Amino acid sequence: MKQLFFATLWILCTVSAFSQAKKPSIMIVPSDVWCNTNGYMMEFDNQGMSVKVPDYKKALQENSDLLLAISKINELMADRGFPLKNLESSLKSLESQAAEDAMLMSKEGGEIIENPIDALKAVAKADIWMQLTWSLNTIGPKKSITFNLQGLDAYTDKQIAGASGTGEPSFTAELPVILEEAVLSNIDNFNVQLQNHFDDMFENGRESILRIKVWDTWGYDLETEEFGDDELGFLIDDWVAENTVKSRYSTSNATETTMLFEQVRIPLFYERKGQQRALDTRRWANGLRKYLKDNYQIESKLMMKGLGQAQLVLGEK
Repeated sequence: MKQLFFATLWILCTVSAFSQAKKPSIMIVPSDVWCNTNGYMMEFDNQGMSVKVPDYKKALQENSDLLLAISKINELMADRGFPLKNLESSLKSLESQAAEDAMLMSKEGGEIIENPIDALKAVAKADIWMQLTWSLNTIGPKKSITFNLQGLDAYTDKQIAGASGTGEPSFTAELPVILEEAVLSNIDNFNVQLQNHFDDMFENGRESILRIKVWDTWGYDLETEEFGDDELGFLIDDWVAENTVKSRYSTSNATETTMLFEQVRIPLFYERKGQQRALDTRRWANGLRKYLKDNYQIESKLMMKGLGQAQLVLGEK
């Protein structure tokens, strides 16, 4: 009985240590609501449509309260052992990448079009975006702060953690002090939610979306049976089943010209040249592209929307 007790204790300690060793990487950003309220939004043209997105660079350069708030949350998170990405550094890396992209042009004279937020996510490579919103309340000589923290999965944009509240009124006027007082009672539960989400990703894979479409100039479709022992759509379905964690995915739509796979759980890592490397949705979907080309001589075009949505259009590049 005593040996069983110590064996069980050892297993629990090992599992706990393993869980603690794997932490999600996080980047803190001001929320869209905060940016819009304070006038830090910009518009860009996305194939003829005007889209508004937060202007993080302008907000960081002009609003000292934002820097103080992010710094304080960074400090609280670092004290709890969570790795943090720096928004300002990521923006500088993005500017460097944008300068290189500005020099790129297709053979037909086309230029690269990309949502600025998608581009920032690709550069930052954080697992979780932590959006911060706060407002200052004044009650006579006292002040308090109302805050909202949202932990968003960078791949799916789903909220996987949250905390909100209003701090006790205080005579102090220093934002970091009253923000810390308001956040402290909620931060640990917020971090537990973050860690639970990351533990789930590590065990069951990262959630992604895969769309399959067909060029109208191609002479085949997803019901074609000339490429194997079944319709092409089912051959693709088989590949997805074999290349997801525990074959976890949902086929939400399947017609002769399109397929939609949702809740696709892809591994976090893959082996290459004897090394374990991080696996993202683009590289995972590229595996399907290569499979179709190598086995059935089907050319296809791989396109991405954000970090977690891949689209493969069959028939040509």
